[in-house]
Amino acid sequence: MTETPANYTTAVSIAEKKVVVLRDLDSLYNYRLSQAAAWAPIQNLRQDQIRLGFVPTMGALHEGHLELVRRAREKCQKVIVSIFVNPYQFAPHEDFSKYPRTFERDLELLQSVGADAVFYPDEKLIYPNGKEKITAVIPPSPLNDTLEGEFRPTFFRGVATVVLKLFNLVQPHIAFFGQKDYQQWKVIETMVKDLNLPVDIVGVPTVRESDGLAMSSRNAYLDEKARKEATNLYKALCTTRELMEGGKNPSQAAAEAAKLLQESQGWQLQYLKVCRSESLEAMPDKYSKPCVILAAAKLGEVRLIDNLPIADFD
Repeated sequence: MTETPANYTTAVSIAEKKVVVLRDLDSLYNYRLSQAAAWAPIQNLRQDQIRLGFVPTMGALHEGHLELVRRAREKCQKVIVSIFVNPYQFAPHEDFSKYPRTFERDLELLQSVGADAVFYPDEKLIYPNGKEKITAVIPPSPLNDTLEGEFRPTFFRGVATVVLKLFNLVQPHIAFFGQKDYQQWKVIETMVKDLNLPVDIVGVPTVRESDGLAMSSRNAYLDEKARKEATNLYKALCTTRELMEGGKNPSQAAAEAAKLLQESQGWQLQYLKVCRSESLEAMPDKYSKPCVILAAAKLGEVRLIDNLPIADFD
């Protein structure tokens, strides 16, 4: 194993291999230099050069995040994970201060799946001049202002801006995003294409609990009763698909499934829609593939999102 330079902060080892924790730019840049082969331009990458994979997160990790790291390990020789709770994507009324921060546990989990390094910056490093007047990335419509964007108007501006900053700092060859946050994944794909960024984006299918609930950091907020009820969100997506395959048009199918969900206890549905897979434009009245069914709802005080992609070959 290569000796760790003195200016790195390392975690207490729970396995033979230690995860390197990078807290500042000097540490990040020195790590990049120590892995020099990884930093060749992606367009000129040779077969024998190291590919760097990147998994951006906000921490509070669960099995869905770990699956992203596993996929990165399959495709890349080195994997960096970032942990940064991004204040720029939270509206003033949202739960930035309450967002779970479990760094020591996260570090143990990342070590268990073989992450090589964790970039763990503070807010001052990411936003040295503050976030109020920053040059921001504004995704195009309808990606930016429908579905999640309608209910969280500043969200994708904050996501796209911080991901671009992280790409510039880490300079990965491949970045991995969970399809559970489907619209976010498409926003990042579009940004990379539109701005000619030299990074490949890989979407990893949603990881679910045995009863179908999509894994999410917010699931920790559900009490026992709500946790059982939460499975009905995914069931509503499946019902929408079944109704369309039975002959209902997309809007009829979504409306019927939404009605069934709202008859369950405690739900405040925000949207349940069928959209085109790439653009997220609303599907016309005739059902066709590929498409994606997306939903968001509050169960008590906990806001949950989920989606069900339907591919050409399904």
